[in-house]
Formats: sequence, C-alpha cells, structure tokens
Amino acid sequence: MSWKVLVTARTMNEVGASALQLLRDAGCELVIPPKPGPCPADELLKLLPGIDAVLASTDKFTEEVLCSPSSVGLKIISRWGVGYDAIDVPAATRAGVVLAYTPGLLDETVADFAFSLLLALARRVHLGHLDMTNGLWRGVWGNDVFGKTLGILGCGRIGRAVARRATGFDMRLIAHDPQPSLDAENLGVKFVSLDQLLADSDFLSLHAALTPQNRGLIGDAQLRKMKKTAYLINTARGALVDENALARALQEGRIAGAALDAFLVEPLPPDHFLRKTPNVLLTPHLASFARETGERVSATAAQSIVELMNGRKPRFVVAPEVFDSPTLRAVLRLEVSGKTGALE
Repeated sequence: MSWKVLVTARTMNEVGASALQLLRDAGCELVIPPKPGPCPADELLKLLPGIDAVLASTDKFTEEVLCSPSSVGLKIISRWGVGYDAIDVPAATRAGVVLAYTPGLLDETVADFAFSLLLALARRVHLGHLDMTNGLWRGVWGNDVFGKTLGILGCGRIGRAVARRATGFDMRLIAHDPQPSLDAENLGVKFVSLDQLLADSDFLSLHAALTPQNRGLIGDAQLRKMKKTAYLINTARGALVDENALARALQEGRIAGAALDAFLVEPLPPDHFLRKTPNVLLTPHLASFARETGERVSATAAQSIVELMNGRKPRFVVAPEVFDSPTLRAVLRLEVSGKTGALE
C-alpha cells in the first residue's frame, strides 16, 4: 500500500530530511507544494484531491475543507508541533480523519526561547545590537531579572519548564491556571487569581493554549492592571493578546515593554503597526526553531503517518475517539495470536 502525503510544514525543508526519507522508505509518495504552509482553506481545497495524509503546518482545516469532496481520501492530519487551533477537531472526528500531533517534544526548547526573550527584553539586548550595527555606542538602561516576580499564565508543561529556569535567577514564581499543578507547586509556584497575577508580575509570560474562551484574554482592561514597570512575553498564541490594546499600552507607557513571538496574523504583514510600536521586541515565531528538537518533531510527525498507513494507531492523537467511529477512513489492523487481520 502506498499513500500520497501532502507536506505543508515549511520546517521540513530545513530539519525534516530524515523524516521525509522515512516516509519515502515506507512507500509514500510525497507532494510538496511550491509555496509551503500555512495554507488557507481555499488553497487546501486545491491541494487535497487524491491525498491520503498531510504533514501539516497551521493550515486552516475548516469543516468546509474536511467535508469537501476534495478531501474524501484524507485519513490523517499529522501536525508538526502541538498547536491545533487551526483545525476543526470535532469536524475532523466526525469525518473519520485522525488528528496526530507532537505533545511534549517542544516544551524545553520553547521554554529556552521564552526565557531568552525575557532576558533580552529586560536588559535591552536587542537595542544594544541595533545601536552597534548602526555605528553607535551608548548605554541603554534595562532592569534586573534576579529576585523579581515571574507570572506564568498557563502553567502546563512549558510553563513549568520556564519556572524551572527562573529558579536559577531566584525569582518569585506565581501562576494562573484553571487546573493548578502539584508539580508546579513543588517548584515553588504559587497559584493566584488572574487579577493578582496581573498586578504582581514583573514579567508576565504567556503559555496558555488558545481556546474560544481565552481569545483576546490580555486586553485593555488586563493591561491596565499590570505594573508600569512590567514586561509581557508571548511565545504561545498571538490571539491570546489584543494587539491594538497592547500597542496603545506601550505607546502610552502603561507597561515597560513586550516581547512577542506569536501574532494574530502570520506572517506579520510588513506594514503592521506592531513593527513601529515602541518598547517591543519582535521575533517571527522562532520559539520551536532549535535544530535538534526540530528533527525529533519532524520524525514523530512522519512516524504517525507511517503507523496509520500500516494499520496501527499513532501514539499521539488529539481525539482518540475517532478510532471507534464508523466513519474512520483508515483501516486498522489487529494482531491476534500472532496473526494480523483487518478491522472493518
């Protein structure tokens, strides 16, 4: 059996060579579009006919796409990474399409990057670099990090990894999460209300998953509750922050600065107002761009496709109930007494 696999994850071009070879060795035919993802819904509709699997970027798999005749052969979407808010998961499950992802593999590298942004922002590293490349030599005053209060909004795996790094700077750790974690408390994290988190944090780092309920969670009202000396760091999802409200807060000096690696629209348009906003450090969604981690994520995403193609359940699946659905498009195989048979 040979599957046709659409590869939209642009990272595969740089850290996915061995993963792509894994797919080829398994007998897959690779389809790599001229322009990598993320693909909008209308573009996906053009690319999906005849496709069995997608090794996906943050492509817009809407209900319209998933239920379209163009995607009738689609059996699995394997996301490069952990975010799947661009995919209509209930619609995929109803259609019998497996949604695989790579949880846990990005935790440490994203935490590294989040703390790198915190340090660079506080000590104005980016401004010093710009001055030097422009031929200037001047002192730029920043702020200490050691001994300050780090607020973590969303204290899951990545939030806890950031907390571990902060302990080396003797920071006071507070967090807000609907499900407080004993592991975080053992690190010295104190769970508080959102209002207290906003009021007490010297550095507020966002690590919440994006849901319909928390879209725009950090808006004008929340920014007004923060200290004038506070810094905001977002390596999670751009839609967690009201970008217009943040720009106003920075322009008016209501917070000291922000470091942003995720945006409401990506790529960030060349004329976007955030590019001209003061006291902001911008990076182009680089938090997961560590080569060693990228290779592991690429291999895991590819392996999920190979496993399903060979009739086995992938290890990391967003909605495992799809395997019990009569609409499941893939054929699973069951080993009984050393024999393998198809599950119809």
